[in-house]
Amino acid sequence: MAGGRSSTLARIAVPLLLAAGIWISHPLWMAAMGRYLVRAEDPATADVALVLAGDFSGNRVLAGAELVRRGFTGTVLVSGPEGLYGLNEAELAIPFAVRAGYPESWFVPLAHSALSTREEAAVAALELQRRRVRRCLLVTSDYHTRRAGGLFRAAAPGVEFRVVAAADPYFRPGGWWNTREGQKRFVLEWMKTVAGWFGL
Repeated sequence: MAGGRSSTLARIAVPLLLAAGIWISHPLWMAAMGRYLVRAEDPATADVALVLAGDFSGNRVLAGAELVRRGFTGTVLVSGPEGLYGLNEAELAIPFAVRAGYPESWFVPLAHSALSTREEAAVAALELQRRRVRRCLLVTSDYHTRRAGGLFRAAAPGVEFRVVAAADPYFRPGGWWNTREGQKRFVLEWMKTVAGWFGL
């Protein structure tokens, strides 16, 4: 009888202790998963900066403009897929940067119809080849840096990419779970990362 009670208690206690351990340690492993998505580098002199699409806060295009202001490059290619009320994203991003005080002459729109980062990389690779680009600063949101860097290096192996992170207003690697928008960015980016591992 006593042995049966001990066995029952053990069966209950072990899962509870595991659950408690996971809960207590969740800031550590959740932050590690957030940090995994970020693989950014310091900028260096390059032929162009390429600002990736998909950021509606404007932080990516402003980060690209800052690279010109700091003397790392003289041109910012702004990737712009179609579909935003009859405009492509570059047609919205460039005026936004100009209103922020950066010269319009720094920016070159790269219009396309890509629907994913993989497709965007294929389009951009052709443009970089046409421009004979050897070094490119790839500008994207911090949570997107690891995946974007891998896709662009695969699409344009002849180009040396340095991936520069633009801060996202909602995602923080060490605290993404504290806001709904941070959670959404984390979940979507991890879904896309895992899909990429399977070639999807």
